Amino acid sequence: MHFEIEPGYFYAAMYVSYALNVGEALGLAWLTYLVTHNSDSPWLYLSVIILGCLVLAPINFRYSRVLLLYWLSPKIHYQAYLDTDDIPAKS
Repeated sequence: MHFEIEPGYFYAAMYVSYALNVGEALGLAWLTYLVTHNSDSPWLYLSVIILGCLVLAPINFRYSRVLLLYWLSPKIHYQAYLDTDDIPAKS
């Protein structure tokens, strides 16, 4: 049997990625305020948030799918004794 992830899975992972981006943006804005104590410059916050989200994009790409997979299928666990790809065939 050939198992594939359903097509809607990746669309749902985009929503998880959006939630991660919002959390990162809020965290970066808070961290910027703590470091600079500047609440007058929106360009400082905008540049830090955009740069931070671009730097963290590869992490979001990976972990949004992983988090969604763990959330949608909490009862699926790896069972090593079923992994027979690495065992040489007996003749």
